[in-house]
Amino acid sequence: MSPPRILIVTAPFGEGHNSAARNTALALGELGAECQIADPCLLGAPYATEALRKGYRFVTNHLPRVWEQIYRSTDNRDFRRQLVPGLRKPERTLTELVENFRPTAIVSTYPIYPYFLERTFAASGHPLPVFTVVTDSIEINASWTKSPSDYWLVTDSRTREGLIRSGLSPERVVDTGFPVHPDLSRLTPIPANAPVDPFRVLYFPTAKRPDVRKHAEALLDASPSVHLTMILGKNFRLLYRRARDLRVAYPRRVRIIGWTRRIPEFLTTHHIAVGKAGGATVHEAIAACCPMIIHHLVPGQEEGNLELLETIGGGLLAETPEAIHAATRDMLADQAAGWRRMKRALASHSRNNGALNVARFVLDHL
Repeated sequence: MSPPRILIVTAPFGEGHNSAARNTALALGELGAECQIADPCLLGAPYATEALRKGYRFVTNHLPRVWEQIYRSTDNRDFRRQLVPGLRKPERTLTELVENFRPTAIVSTYPIYPYFLERTFAASGHPLPVFTVVTDSIEINASWTKSPSDYWLVTDSRTREGLIRSGLSPERVVDTGFPVHPDLSRLTPIPANAPVDPFRVLYFPTAKRPDVRKHAEALLDASPSVHLTMILGKNFRLLYRRARDLRVAYPRRVRIIGWTRRIPEFLTTHHIAVGKAGGATVHEAIAACCPMIIHHLVPGQEEGNLELLETIGGGLLAETPEAIHAATRDMLADQAAGWRRMKRALASHSRNNGALNVARFVLDHL
């Protein structure tokens, strides 16, 4: 018997969609499925999509309140009835992907693709199971909940309850956990009783160059025990000079990393993570039992991620250098009692196998 073929579709507007797609594919591969990951937006309209992606990153980093208005306005759009002209090429591309790959089922980590697929299936007369992986938490945009999916796979029980209240059938909304990297189910995090000197901090800066120095200095000045690992990622060229200056100013206390596949390993070997409230980062920190300081929050889209983290007791919002400094100092006070309390809260939550849960659910429901 040939293995099931799963088409996984994603989009470049936020790393959470791509991370969920990659990790789901890894888990499905471990269970014997054949997977193809595709981005119909990039494939069908590469130049327009790249321009939109750059605009998205600029607005979410520099004009978050503007993005909140854009984000909330989509609650009133019905993608079943309204086909935006710029989305016609991605829709045709998705139809071609289905025809060429001939999948057994489709997993979507972006909310608009199930609307495209509904029209594709209506034209072909051959519907396939569609599983929507919701990458946000608690605060869920209506574009997710109105999509014509067979199942919605969500990050936590509160999100599931919210989607059921919005009118979705309880049998079709499944709490799998966010599909974090499968390695997180196999790695051992730093325990709550671990030494805190050095106190290893994993810092994910945004593209705002002035913030890099201010945030890093706030962390390093909170205690001489703080050792900082800076993950620059796609912003390496933009931020490297300022990161290098920090490494010179704080000898042997600053490490600079560019793009890396070792995020699960870094999260489980560092005491805290400091970054924006994106779905992938927050849920990977939760899975790694790594307390988190949120330094940047996109209103609307990311508020639910912060709320989940705060509800668990595993992190907090600190949007200014002064707040970051105070939060780090408070975690380390009284022999790091605050940090140890957060570690224990995250350990009791224990959600480190979301990708495997998603993969098993998909294969069990073909």
